Amino acid sequence: MQFAKKDILDMASLSVEEITLILDTAEKMKEISERPVKKVPTLRGKTIVLFFYEPSTRTRTSFDIAAKRLSADSVSISASTSSMVKGETLIDTAKNIEAMNADVIVMRHSSSGAPLMLAKRLNASVINAGDGTHAHPTQALLDMMTIKESKGTIDGLRIAIIGDISHSRVARSNITGLTKMGADVVLAGPPTMIPKGIESLGASVTYHVDEAIHGADVIMMLRIQKERQKSFLFPTEREYARVYGLSKEKLKHAKADALIMHPGPVNRGVEIAPDVADGPWSVILDQVTNGVAVRMSLLYLVLGGLRHADY
Repeated sequence: MQFAKKDILDMASLSVEEITLILDTAEKMKEISERPVKKVPTLRGKTIVLFFYEPSTRTRTSFDIAAKRLSADSVSISASTSSMVKGETLIDTAKNIEAMNADVIVMRHSSSGAPLMLAKRLNASVINAGDGTHAHPTQALLDMMTIKESKGTIDGLRIAIIGDISHSRVARSNITGLTKMGADVVLAGPPTMIPKGIESLGASVTYHVDEAIHGADVIMMLRIQKERQKSFLFPTEREYARVYGLSKEKLKHAKADALIMHPGPVNRGVEIAPDVADGPWSVILDQVTNGVAVRMSLLYLVLGGLRHADY
């Protein structure tokens, strides 16, 4: 199939067939990163602008590497170093970027819906690198690629997502994407961190970690997002770690070959014990590796790679 999407904004707007194409393309792209010379001329002459209104290590760097491995030019802009500090609006900033003939704008923003607002107004493609608490589609796609690599499929798996669900765009995108691909998703966390009505996305909810982990094929731990919390939603970090953190003892409830995932950054000893994060179950660094491949796949597909170039 040809990929017709101009923008990548969320998982809800991607069909099963489109997700499958993205993941299949990412598998091919991953091979490029394993070559002695990690570069192909596929997107030579294209310009990718990384516009990050919030801090990022993995997402920003992997998009930059992805662009360079496809021979595209990449430019990084942050809000603090742009004319937005002088009062320029987000839309005006984006239109000025587009006026320089940028082909893709990869955007992270603190406000939910900001990438969609730009996508409606720009001819350039917009890829959402995380917007508020709404969506983080590229993280969900790399998570799905990592699961599929290890398990061979997503369909029929029991996947537990544990932690700060309320403030997690990663959780929302993963719930939508994983259930769309046939997984059984269960959420767990403190009652203060589970938003009312989240079950409408297709996941079940429990407030007991052992119950969520029981028989799980995959356990995805989430970071406590203090920067998005207006008040403390739990007594202490030590108490949170004791009740909701993933330890070797709690891991006994999962399947013996369960995968341990985390979108990063990891707060060791809080949401996950160090010996679990570094243990044989962990695929946390595989997620980072696959992030480059998935983002190469998306840049390639939104720029019409299937229509005019080989890998």
